[in-house]
Amino acid sequence: MALDYRKCAQEIADNIGGGSNVVSAAHCATRLRLVIADNSKVNKEVLENVDGVKGMFESNGQLQLIIGTGTVNKVYDEFLSITGASAASKEDVKAAAAAQQPWYIRLLKPIGDVFVPILPAIVASGLMMGLVEALAKIPGLGFGGTDWFAFLDTAANTAFAYLPVIVAISAARVFGGNIFLGAVIGLLMIHAAFLNGWNVGSAEQVAKFFGIDVNGVSPYLYDWAANPDNVTVASLGGIPKWHLFGPILPINRVGYQGHVIPVMLAVLFMSKIESWLHKHVPEMIDLFVTPLTTVLVTALVTLTIIGPIFSTLETIVLNGAEKLVANPIGSCIMGALYPCTVVMGLHHMYNVIEAGMLASKGLNTWMPIASAANFAQFGACLAVGLRSKNQKTKAVAIPSSMSAALGITEPAIFGVNMRFMKPFVGGMIGGAVGALVAAFMGIGASAYGVTGIPGYLTINNAVLYTIVLAISGGLAFFITTVIFKEDEPKKAAPKAAPPIDINTQPVVMEVGADKVKSPAVGTLVPQEQIPDATFASGVLGAGLGITPSKGVVVAPVDGTISTVAESKHAIGISTDSGLELLIHVGVDTVAMNGDGFSPAVAEGDTVKAGDLLLNFDIDKIHKAGYADTVVFLLTNSDDFNDVKINA
Repeated sequence: MALDYRKCAQEIADNIGGGSNVVSAAHCATRLRLVIADNSKVNKEVLENVDGVKGMFESNGQLQLIIGTGTVNKVYDEFLSITGASAASKEDVKAAAAAQQPWYIRLLKPIGDVFVPILPAIVASGLMMGLVEALAKIPGLGFGGTDWFAFLDTAANTAFAYLPVIVAISAARVFGGNIFLGAVIGLLMIHAAFLNGWNVGSAEQVAKFFGIDVNGVSPYLYDWAANPDNVTVASLGGIPKWHLFGPILPINRVGYQGHVIPVMLAVLFMSKIESWLHKHVPEMIDLFVTPLTTVLVTALVTLTIIGPIFSTLETIVLNGAEKLVANPIGSCIMGALYPCTVVMGLHHMYNVIEAGMLASKGLNTWMPIASAANFAQFGACLAVGLRSKNQKTKAVAIPSSMSAALGITEPAIFGVNMRFMKPFVGGMIGGAVGALVAAFMGIGASAYGVTGIPGYLTINNAVLYTIVLAISGGLAFFITTVIFKEDEPKKAAPKAAPPIDINTQPVVMEVGADKVKSPAVGTLVPQEQIPDATFASGVLGAGLGITPSKGVVVAPVDGTISTVAESKHAIGISTDSGLELLIHVGVDTVAMNGDGFSPAVAEGDTVKAGDLLLNFDIDKIHKAGYADTVVFLLTNSDDFNDVKINA
């Protein structure tokens, strides 16, 4: 049976607090993406069971409803029509969502924004490195000494050797700078004029840097070949430096290979300088002055301040992270908390740690922890899929679990595990135990960006890795199977019967093909008998009055609320056919300042004939000394030649 797109959109709108609770709305190929003003108004339990909604999760401040390709755009159009929300792009929604995030998430978010676009390059290089190294270790194959090995090894490690350049380009995109100037800053930080940052402590590299013949007698009177251990960096004169400002702020001629944070901050600084210059440099010389000044100033600040300070801080953080994951207790804690950082959108910050581990020791010991955490979410999600009797839940859980097994956990976490919470907790426990085992085993990877099953291509011990995955996924599966109990889906409360049955109301206006019914119950009053000269004269449009017997006003037609008076006593409706209707309750009741009036709609709302518009207190109107006549006018009656009023 075909999906009723409008019904689906209406139920979504009804359970998110209406159009007034929508900050921004957009859609991608499969999902309706919403930013909600007040999440307490969202009825998630009912939303999950709306016909047409295949899954729901919250990510980065967005409420995302999975609807499906070819369907989501049609539901989206109906949603905009119903709520009166304006169409927005995915970027607009992301910006609106980001503005509502806590400060610490906004602070760390740029790290993820920089790393996400470059992950394909990192993943491809990491997988290739793992494959090449695996082939080189096969006994008797002799692959390690071939030209093919040298070629593939070079191709595989290119992304890591020039990581600062890739990071700089991506950072320039994120921070709004010129990506080519960003590339220049990245290249500067690994320039051949500097010692390679990966082995700066090597006396041999320093000797080569100074042009010393390492196979002969050095100027320092050491026979390198005979006494290699006696030659140190210090004995060769130490790390070379530039003294651009005399003894103040010397620049160590050391590259930033393997560093990420200094590069990102340098490009952030560059982008701010460039933006400022574009605003202040005259346009006729901007093309020359801005790039030149930007690169020169950024180079000086980067090599004298940003690079030295933040590379040191990054090293301290890296050493702390290495000690944390080397400690089984620390690994256990991180295995449990890892999915929580995924929920907050902060998990990409670990790429910085992993890159540093590879640069310093060539082994990424963080990867097994992430794999244990991700595979545990797989086990928990699979358990939900197998246990659930709800076909809709099964249809989401089983594919999501397969995605988690491959390292993409967002569908499993947001669409299933956090929705029921107990599976998420079961996954945290499984991840903690799996990470604890991984720490005792001391395993690691030769790359980063891949976890779960693809991680076999980068792990240094496949057998131990299998044990870690089996423990984390298996334990989470078992715990979830035991504690998970599927609740009966909650049904939306039946809507209250409309206060007035519009079908029994008399037709009071006929405008061409449009037949408009009375918005209130009571005695019809000809327009000239309305107790107000302005309304009675017809200067505001043709119409009639209604002496109400019930303090309720309903929509007389399908239309859009064009106005709701601040004093709550009057409501305007416009229709697709061009009718502009005014419902004004009482005469001179504007003086009551809203006392006794309770509108049920807001400007921009879409209504159907019979929908409740307003409740009002007849007794309060009488006690205030005003007539209670409901005035009903077609304010643009002059635009039509065939207006008939039945009163």
